[in-house]
Amino acid sequence: MGIEFELKFSAEAEQQAAIKAAYPLAYRTTEMETTYYDTADGKLSQRRITLRRRMENDISVCTVKTPVSGYGRGEWECQCGDIETGILKLCELGAPRELLLLTAEGVVPVCGAKFTRLSAAVQHNGAVLELALDRGILMGGGRQENLCEVEVELKSGEPDEAVDFGGALAQRFSLKPQSTSKFRRALALAKGE
Repeated sequence: MGIEFELKFSAEAEQQAAIKAAYPLAYRTTEMETTYYDTADGKLSQRRITLRRRMENDISVCTVKTPVSGYGRGEWECQCGDIETGILKLCELGAPRELLLLTAEGVVPVCGAKFTRLSAAVQHNGAVLELALDRGILMGGGRQENLCEVEVELKSGEPDEAVDFGGALAQRFSLKPQSTSKFRRALALAKGE
């Protein structure tokens, strides 16, 4: 299992452009198209489990994220062409076997996101971080909402270094913390909230 530790910030296009200019790194462009899944009765979201299939520049990646104590989330992912096979592979990789029981009657798409990610590695006090600039839309229930955010994800090192870098970035570029995941915001659209 990997533990995902990331900080998210709401941003405007101008703030993203200023960050990119201030950090002239080797950015990689990834076109992302995400479909989030749940059971028909919402068992996964009730347990704060996120299940998705994302196309990343024509590569299909299935991911499950689970709550853990403290900061971060449990995360498993694999390349797989469909979510049903993906669930099996994710459990083989160590995702909680509960996922098989919860999804035994199948899953349905509930919402999604489509965005472009510019990402680059950043070294900060011995930690390796990924700086990501995401811009696109969230989708759910026939509704759309613009997506523009900045992520700082810890790849190696101590979480405090990600917090330190993210805090300095937020202060320098007037970024506001975004505590709600893309999934939760898209799900709110799907529910009409």
